[in-house]
Amino acid sequence: MINYPAINPVALSLGPLQIHWYGIMYLLAFAGAYFLASRNSQRPWSPIKKTQVEDLIVYGAWGVILGGRFGYMFFYNAEKWLADPAMLVRIWEGGMSFHGGLIGVAVALFIYARKHQLSFLGLADFVVPLVPAGLFFGRIGNFIGGELYGRATDVSWAMVFPSDPTQLPRHPSQLYEALLEGLVLFLIINWFARKPRLFGEVSGLFLVFYGLFRFMVEFVRQPDAQFVGQSALLESFNWMTRGQALCIPMILVGLWLMRKTFLRLAGNPN
Repeated sequence: MINYPAINPVALSLGPLQIHWYGIMYLLAFAGAYFLASRNSQRPWSPIKKTQVEDLIVYGAWGVILGGRFGYMFFYNAEKWLADPAMLVRIWEGGMSFHGGLIGVAVALFIYARKHQLSFLGLADFVVPLVPAGLFFGRIGNFIGGELYGRATDVSWAMVFPSDPTQLPRHPSQLYEALLEGLVLFLIINWFARKPRLFGEVSGLFLVFYGLFRFMVEFVRQPDAQFVGQSALLESFNWMTRGQALCIPMILVGLWLMRKTFLRLAGNPN
């Protein structure tokens, strides 16, 4: 077993003001997205100019925050939300959903594309290479906060998280996700996007690989407390978590977006 590094979730205290590491990770994620978008906007096939990057990042940030919060309430806490609608705005209590954030960003990009008369899929292909870096920082924030840890295990690299009431050794699943959804996915998507592609292909590849990586990690990630001991979606599939169920449509949509790629690889350009 490896000792969990006891990092104070509060990075800096200035009187009554507390700056949490999780908030810093969000700032790093958006800063990284801005840097990468500014660089990528200089490619000849970029759908936007460098002067438009800041506006695009603002749209994306609102999509992440609003979509992530709505998604968490809808996908993971619908009953409590209906009983207490004010939960939606109490973000400090925790609860953000990647899948909700993905939908929120998609809506934000659709609005941005309509405003600037751009192709939605072309704009999405520009944005998705920015996402893995943000996912990396987000998962590191989860690890520092001792949240979203894995299932109990006896592997040699297991950790005991201070926030875990059982104090059992667990998979550091946040680090698995930081590696796969962050670093590995960043390398795959940015390698694929280095050349011009058909609209939707880069987005499709992102959806497929994120869905696969998240689906795999969910096997060792502790389900949310409200889902422990019960099916997350369908009682006949009580081995499947809510996160895995949400990844299936992602993978299917990604495969559909990449259908022309598969036809080309099969020797059929049509």
